[in-house]
Amino acid sequence: MIELRREWIAAALALSAVGWWYSPISPRALPFPAQAPGFAQPCRPPPRVAAGAEPLQTAVPGELRPFRLQAGTLTPLAGFSIDARVLSRRDYRADRLADFAPTDLAVGWGRLNDDAVVARMRFKQEVRFVTYYWDREPPIPVQEILRSSANLHIIPADAQVARELKRTRADAHVRVDGWLVRIDSRRGWDATSSLTRDDTGAGACEIVYACAIQVR
Repeated sequence: MIELRREWIAAALALSAVGWWYSPISPRALPFPAQAPGFAQPCRPPPRVAAGAEPLQTAVPGELRPFRLQAGTLTPLAGFSIDARVLSRRDYRADRLADFAPTDLAVGWGRLNDDAVVARMRFKQEVRFVTYYWDREPPIPVQEILRSSANLHIIPADAQVARELKRTRADAHVRVDGWLVRIDSRRGWDATSSLTRDDTGAGACEIVYACAIQVR
């Protein structure tokens, strides 16, 4: 009986170690696309949004060229700067976007920064979508929830951005400065970021090539 218990304990410890290694707090490196060999274009952030303001979307400068990564090309569609609360996060390993965006952040601003509002809601991310739940009545109007939240597919521009992305947790506040992009994969598929905060459903997520991330 003692030996059997020891075997169960050893198995439980092994499973815990595996779970820790693949969790967001693991020290392993996040899979993010490296720049193509010989390509050294820096990712310069767009104009920054004021703290606590709604997301800022700006025009693409004429001199900004597409970002060429090993997995494909990112064409900038708009500058994007957001200062928001992290409602939920999820890492992806196996879908086609994972070659570019290893992590999705569901974020909220306005009254979705309010602890009392968020405490009455639940958030679930799966297959690159985020779903909102509440008991009985929503804490604020549904249309306000939709207009005050976004699901960001984050493409880290470099190792430092990837490290900051790894640090993000639900209920933290995060600033993301980068570019909304269209992905043209070397595997023959493409995906285009939403350019409005008012849409829902397929195609409504923001695909962000993140030049900088700050977590606090």
